Amino acid sequence: MSVLRSTDRSTSPATARPKVPRGGPGSGGLRGRIIVGGLLVLICWAFLSPVIWTAMSVSKPTDVAFLSPPVFTWTPTIDAFVDLWQTTLFYEYVLNTLVVATISTVISLVIGIPAAYALSRFPSWVAVALLIAALIFRALPRFAVVLPMYDLSRALGIYDTTLALSLALVAINQPFSIWLLRNFFAEIPRELDEAAMLDGCSRWATLRRIMLPLMGPGILTAGIFMFLFAFQEYLTALILTDVEARTVPVFIATQLGQTLPMLQQAGAASILLTMPVIAFAFIAQRYLVAGLNSGSVKG
Repeated sequence: MSVLRSTDRSTSPATARPKVPRGGPGSGGLRGRIIVGGLLVLICWAFLSPVIWTAMSVSKPTDVAFLSPPVFTWTPTIDAFVDLWQTTLFYEYVLNTLVVATISTVISLVIGIPAAYALSRFPSWVAVALLIAALIFRALPRFAVVLPMYDLSRALGIYDTTLALSLALVAINQPFSIWLLRNFFAEIPRELDEAAMLDGCSRWATLRRIMLPLMGPGILTAGIFMFLFAFQEYLTALILTDVEARTVPVFIATQLGQTLPMLQQAGAASILLTMPVIAFAFIAQRYLVAGLNSGSVKG
C-alpha cells in the first residue's frame, strides 16, 4: 500500500513538471522584440530619408548634386551654405522668423493663461461653448481665415510686417494653447484656490502667486508648441508677407524650381531650419510628451 501511495503521489497532476516549449522560454518575446525593432527602424528611415537625402545633396558639388542615377561617392563641401549666406538675405529671413515666433508665443501665453484658468475654474455651458468654438476655429481650413486677415492687414496698413504675421499666428494658434493650458490647470486641485482665497487672495492674486509657480512645466510646454508652430508656418507667412517680413519657409519655397545653385541653396536653408527644431525637440522632449499626454485622464 505504501508503494502505491508513493507512485500515485509521483504521477499526480500537482507535481507534474510543465512542458517547456521548444526554442527556450523567452524565444517568442525575443522574436517579437526583433520584429518590432525592425519595423521601428524602417519607419524612422522612411521619415528621415528626405532629410538625409537633402543633407547629401547640399554637401555635394553642384555639378553632381542632382545627377540621375545619383552619385554616392563625393568630396563633401559647404559651398551651398556659403552661397546661401553670401548671395541671399537669409540672415534677415532667419531674424524675421525668430521675431515672429517669439512675439506670437509671448502674446499667446499672455492671453491663454488667464483664459485657460477661467475656463478650468468656472465650468458651465458658456465655457463648453467657448472651447468648442475654439476647436472649430482651429479645425477650419487655413485659407478660410488667412484671406480675411490679408484684407484686414491691407486695410490697416500693416501688410508685410512681422507684427501682422505675429498677430495672425496668435489668432490661429490661440485655441490650441488655451486647450493645452486648460488641461494643465484642470489637473491642479481646486482646494488650493479655496485655501488661497480664504487667506485673502483675489482670483488674480491666486493665479499670480499660486497657480503660475505650479504651472511652470505647463507654460513651458505650451510655449514650446507655440514657438515651433510659428517657426515653421508657411501658408500664413506666404499670404501676409512679400519682401520685408519674409520668413525662412517662404524663402525656401521661392528657391524651388529655379536654377540648380538656387535649388541647392533651398536645401541648405531647409537643413538650417530643420536642425534647430530637431535639437530643440530633443532637449524639450519631456515637456512635449507631457503636453501631448495632458488631459488624457482629466479633462
